[in-house]
Amino acid sequence: MTAPSFTGTKFINNIDVYYEHFPHASSTETVVLLHGFLSSTFSFRQLVPLLCKDFNVISVDLPPFGKSGKTTGFTYSYRNMAATVTSLLESLGITSYTLIGHSMGGQIALNVLYHFPKSAGKAVLLCSSGYSKRAAVPLVVSSYLPFFHHYVKYHFAKTGVRKNLQQVVHDHSLIDDEMEQGYLAPFLENRIFKALTNMIRHREGDLPPEALKRIHEPCLLIWGDHDRVVPLEIGKRLSQDLPNSELTVLKETGHLVPEEKPEAVYSSIKRFIGRKSLGTANGSQ
Repeated sequence: MTAPSFTGTKFINNIDVYYEHFPHASSTETVVLLHGFLSSTFSFRQLVPLLCKDFNVISVDLPPFGKSGKTTGFTYSYRNMAATVTSLLESLGITSYTLIGHSMGGQIALNVLYHFPKSAGKAVLLCSSGYSKRAAVPLVVSSYLPFFHHYVKYHFAKTGVRKNLQQVVHDHSLIDDEMEQGYLAPFLENRIFKALTNMIRHREGDLPPEALKRIHEPCLLIWGDHDRVVPLEIGKRLSQDLPNSELTVLKETGHLVPEEKPEAVYSSIKRFIGRKSLGTANGSQ
């Protein structure tokens, strides 16, 4: 794992946001990594060393995950998290960048492009969530019960880290103790479960087709053909609704593409960022 040249925490939108910065000696291109649900900067550990060859890299722990704040006073909606990311980058003096979002991070990247146009020049969506509705009303109402966060913690403990990893990784031989401990670490303190309760309450639905069709920044979609969390059909649908996009499909790959196929993901990103304009053909690797 490549050590960041700088790590920091900034107080943005009333919450502490942790980030890791890997500056490049000469590149003028910056990529910003946004992880998925129940994850952290750790999920990009295989991809970051490759991206560092060509780009300035910033990896962000989205609240309430990783080392970022877990306050119950923050609004954990996608739009507010998108606003938090853009404000963090502004505070760091970064005005030109490509967003790389995995799963939930992909949906937040799309929210950045939609709600804060011209903030990012391009986006790479790695098995991005899409078309999900807001949580059902009974679940949202239940989240206001005083002890609901204990249920959230119980549900997480019942499924377990290994079982969750087996759901997101196609090749189970990749799952080792380091991976398990890395994904478990953020959940060893109880505060996160109250914050997750608020996320259930605050999370709006994913951007609808009419919003996606208004996003004109170039988007590269990278999907695993064995994704059981966000099936490939979602990627195909997003590639139709995003007017300036293309879809690359990685064979024998599950949902956690930055862990499973970092070299292929890196190659696609490098080619995409270096291109002046997008083609229309989809590809498989």
